[in-house]
Amino acid sequence: MRTTLNIDDEALQAALEAAPGKTKTAVINEALRGFARRTRLRGLLAFGGKVRWKGDLDDLRRRRPGRG
Repeated sequence: MRTTLNIDDEALQAALEAAPGKTKTAVINEALRGFARRTRLRGLLAFGGKVRWKGDLDDLRRRRPGRG
């Protein structure tokens, strides 16, 4: 999608220097994905200590991959 944005020139230049060979579009897309990921992860922190897990950790450790 095409969008017109007013971007901080210094911030964009710093990002481009940190990611040599990437285009402005690639750097901005990567930044947007990173922002969305960090925001989702922060949301998960709200569950810290509020979810009770019932299971047998020792049993899970004994299982072999592919053997369910």
